[in-house]
Amino acid sequence: MCGIVGIVGNQPVAGRLVEALKRLEYRGYDSAGVATIVDGRLERRRAEGKLFNLERRLAEEPLGGTIGVAHTRWATHGAPTEANAHPHFVEGVAVVHNGIIENFSEIRDEMTAEGAAFTTETDTEVVAQLLAKYRREGLGRREAMHAMLRRVTGAYALAVIFEDDPSTIMAARSGPPLAIGYGQGEMFLGSDAIALAPFTNEIAYLVDGDWAILGRDGAFIFDNDGNRVERPRQISSAAAYLIDKGNHRHFMEKEIHEQPEAISHALGHYVDFLRHEVKPVTGEIDFASVPSLAISACGTAYLSGLIGKYWFERYARLPVEIDVASEFRYREIPLNPASAALFISQSGETADTLASLRYCREQGLKIGAVVNTRESTIAREADSVFPILAGPEIGVASTKAFTCQLAVLAALSVGAGRARGTISAEEERELVRHLCEMPRIMSRVLNTIQPAIEQLSRDLSKCRDVLYLGRGTSYPLAMEGALKLKEISYIHAEGYAAGELKHGPIALIDENMPVIVIAPHDRFFEKTVSNMQEVAARGGRIIFMTDEKGAAASRLETMATIVMPTVHEIVAPMIYSLPIQLLAYHTAVFMGTDVDQPRNLAKSVTVE
Repeated sequence: MCGIVGIVGNQPVAGRLVEALKRLEYRGYDSAGVATIVDGRLERRRAEGKLFNLERRLAEEPLGGTIGVAHTRWATHGAPTEANAHPHFVEGVAVVHNGIIENFSEIRDEMTAEGAAFTTETDTEVVAQLLAKYRREGLGRREAMHAMLRRVTGAYALAVIFEDDPSTIMAARSGPPLAIGYGQGEMFLGSDAIALAPFTNEIAYLVDGDWAILGRDGAFIFDNDGNRVERPRQISSAAAYLIDKGNHRHFMEKEIHEQPEAISHALGHYVDFLRHEVKPVTGEIDFASVPSLAISACGTAYLSGLIGKYWFERYARLPVEIDVASEFRYREIPLNPASAALFISQSGETADTLASLRYCREQGLKIGAVVNTRESTIAREADSVFPILAGPEIGVASTKAFTCQLAVLAALSVGAGRARGTISAEEERELVRHLCEMPRIMSRVLNTIQPAIEQLSRDLSKCRDVLYLGRGTSYPLAMEGALKLKEISYIHAEGYAAGELKHGPIALIDENMPVIVIAPHDRFFEKTVSNMQEVAARGGRIIFMTDEKGAAASRLETMATIVMPTVHEIVAPMIYSLPIQLLAYHTAVFMGTDVDQPRNLAKSVTVE
């Protein structure tokens, strides 16, 4: 969430800062601002809402200067108003900040008693107020920065410019990511490499506790004690990514249609398409010998982990403990040091997931990271990295990252099963063959189900509540379908295990309640049909997602039946992800919501 960009340049920076912020729009935000130093004084422009409002403001009131910082804010402390938008100014200090200053209330009360006048509702302002105070007390810029960092606690990525120094940006990281970009006579700062891709591909990442001073010719990096340190420079691949919708109306639509290709890339990393075998797992996790596996993640990534749990337990006979990371990190789970842990995150920066990883590290477990960003903090702190290779995902509602996570977990579980001797070589080849066929099947589904989904979405857009049901791996998929619908259409939706229908949710069933049932013709099918009969008996409007065999076997009247290809159960979750994603997407389009950047949501949640 939020985005930071900074440039120490040799040409005007305001326009370039805004262009860089556009590459961070996927993170989610509700206001934006930019500050530069012009003729020895700080100047800024801020605006509520989307970046085009800031661009309009800059067109009316241009901003010069060859050094500057910019920010997209996702409101936490204080409403999303222009007054609360970053950058914040206090006595010649400008600050932008991602994260949360946890002791801001204590500092604010202390400084108010000393006579400081606060002008915003934000926690960030205490950073600017502290820096201004230390400067008044005679500290230099570097000393003031170090003193401020020792005073604040919480999660933060910070960028600071001082009015009396038009050639330096100061930065600090404790939690949310921050990258330094190296240019020719220019230096750059950004929340991630994608923001800096138009300017440079040479990147160094600050680690927790680092702070830095950027000038036009380079950067000095210090640890939390103020000692000079070096962080490795690396060549980022972010410059290769084109952040463009192509011929699609929204990024989400584009990313749904990219899934066959994305999954093909992901599978190519893990399986041999010719021999139909899983490639040997590299890294320090030995799935053949670990007694159990812990999985933790947030949101959609957690739901992919739930499906992965079914696969690891069925194919590898490997017991799995799974929980959402925001609970996992505080449960103080007794863990076996001989076990391994997998952490799933699209961004690789999710705060709760990272905290859970560090808890498992303290318990002595080997750590695996299933991530889309190999340069992320979670990837860097893991023993084994399992990239999902989905490419950049801009839409806040995850689509191709979800199915690529599933593809990777499926391949890992089959490989683990073979390594543990719980499946034979022939069974491995059969499972991998089905995985290899998945991109082709997904392409066929995308080319055939759109008209039926669009018509159904028009009806669904008039509903207030929707229930999703499934069994086996279709149960987490039901939760994912409900999550997608509520995220982008704002329709209330819930996903349940179909067997739990009689334990409460059946009370909601009436003639106004659509019930979406995900039921491929698998070993759970007959049980799920029994639950459908209970819904039908109470007048519920059934939307049935099944295959040719399931459609033929069920004689219940439905509001609609979406007929899918008959597939093996290991690939069914990826295939059935398509109709639930398209259903949510087209429903949101009919309702006119902001599909790619739904209200109150952020792509990368880097604070608790």
